[in-house]
Amino acid sequence: MRDGKERSDVSQGAAEPVGLDAGALGAPLGERATLVQFSTAFCQPCRATRRTLAEVAAVVPGVAHVELDAEGRLELVRVLGVTATPTVLVLDAAGRIVTRAAGQPRKEQVLAALARAV
Repeated sequence: MRDGKERSDVSQGAAEPVGLDAGALGAPLGERATLVQFSTAFCQPCRATRRTLAEVAAVVPGVAHVELDAEGRLELVRVLGVTATPTVLVLDAAGRIVTRAAGQPRKEQVLAALARAV
């Protein structure tokens, strides 16, 4: 999936959505939702995605943005099946992955995904 296109982890045949906690992320979860971004150092779309997610987290109460270096977190990348950067995961308050998107999402897409997560 590219260009911010979403998919639900539930639709991938998993019995339950995959979840993450603060220990796995190395940062606290947001009270209502968390935007997790996998990036790499030389990824140009990652920079734009960082700005978009930071803007959304700044205006939506209870939402945190956590950016992870994909190269430094290879085990987590493999477990989650991240194959491109940027990849964005939208977690609900309990850390369950509600939506994921590969590529640079638009602000409207992020807000719509958050609406489903909270």
